[in-house]
Amino acid sequence: MEIIQNYGSMLLIIACVFGFFMAWGIGANDVANAMGTSVGSKAITLTQAILIAMIFEFAGAYLAGGAVTDTIRKGIIDPAAFEGQSHLLVYGMMSALLAAGTWLLIASIKGWPVSTTHSIVGAIVGFAAVGISMDSVAWPKIGTIVASWVVSPLVAGTISYLLFTSVRALILDRDDAFHRAKKYVPFYMFLVGFMIAMVTLTKGLKHVGIKVDMGFSSSFANALPVAALIGIIVALIGAQMLNRIHRKNSQAEATSADIERIFAVLMVFTACSMAFAHGSNDVANAVGPLAAIAGIIQSGGEIATKSAMPWWILLTGAVGIVIGLATYGWRVIQTIGKKITELTPSRGFAAELGAATTVVFASATGLPISTTHTLVGAVLGVGLARGIGAIDLRVVGSIFASWIVTLPAGAGLSIIFFFFFKGLFGG
Repeated sequence: MEIIQNYGSMLLIIACVFGFFMAWGIGANDVANAMGTSVGSKAITLTQAILIAMIFEFAGAYLAGGAVTDTIRKGIIDPAAFEGQSHLLVYGMMSALLAAGTWLLIASIKGWPVSTTHSIVGAIVGFAAVGISMDSVAWPKIGTIVASWVVSPLVAGTISYLLFTSVRALILDRDDAFHRAKKYVPFYMFLVGFMIAMVTLTKGLKHVGIKVDMGFSSSFANALPVAALIGIIVALIGAQMLNRIHRKNSQAEATSADIERIFAVLMVFTACSMAFAHGSNDVANAVGPLAAIAGIIQSGGEIATKSAMPWWILLTGAVGIVIGLATYGWRVIQTIGKKITELTPSRGFAAELGAATTVVFASATGLPISTTHTLVGAVLGVGLARGIGAIDLRVVGSIFASWIVTLPAGAGLSIIFFFFFKGLFGG
């Protein structure tokens, strides 16, 4: 308690810097998962991707980022293990933020697409297990999170596989593919608008004091009609945009290029949805530890079992993500967007919508999945729909290897930083 009282303000300022640094790393590295497919399929340019992501990553992080932060903040370690020594939890969370941010900086410089969720979870487990005790880690919760790293790419891959299969069956493999694309693509646009509206209405708006009440007993039921209306509006806007696209060739049959131009319009919507989904899920990796630190310091050293997420912490994470994307995000975007499998707008659409759906549902239920795993799984699902030969297994293998290195890297750096802070401020 005495350490918190003497150094509380200084520790909070340092923690805010580290939290911003971690959020910067998320923007520089992990946003490639939101934008890589759009750029790789040439549906949008790199500059357009950065502008779209700046808007929707920020919106997702600020509006819908609160649900997942609870899992990162209170689910991984047992607060009871720090009873009477809350300063150790502050040191640990600071160490975790600095360790994860440092690893993300290294990975971004190298162009490696690594998991920010792996980074922060590994860092938290590292300082807690070595610096405190093995019992301080909630191992059953870790098991659930680890399982999600396996489940999420399988779910995203399955959804993407089914989506692309439906696109081929309804549009690509038909004789009148161009007209059928104009007919069915608005339905896919409806799905995008509906999905993003649901997570915003059920999880996001409560963080800014807005509640949707349509007379039903549950927030989910209240959100359904509003989300459906928003989905319809998105579909109508998309249909108007599609009407401006005309077949370039004069033949009766549409060329694949004509059809892909239609899906390029659709990918603007899926890029927005994936950016929103990514921001809502991955902001927790930066603001969760920061929220724990702020709660302890502002209470004078008490470890609260539950506390509200301050708006300024979500804002810090959201701004950090946007700046990281704008300053260094291009490296990993180029890495992930072009090397796993050849992407066209129709394939990229299926991958992005499948990944976004998985991430949004995970964010709504508070499960901190890895966006990296999810999107790679989605891209693999699209590739497998065309056969195993469509996938560059060497690139996939190197990505898997970088994931394996991330856990021990985050844990090792966190342990070093933890004992540094303990020696600096006293333990």
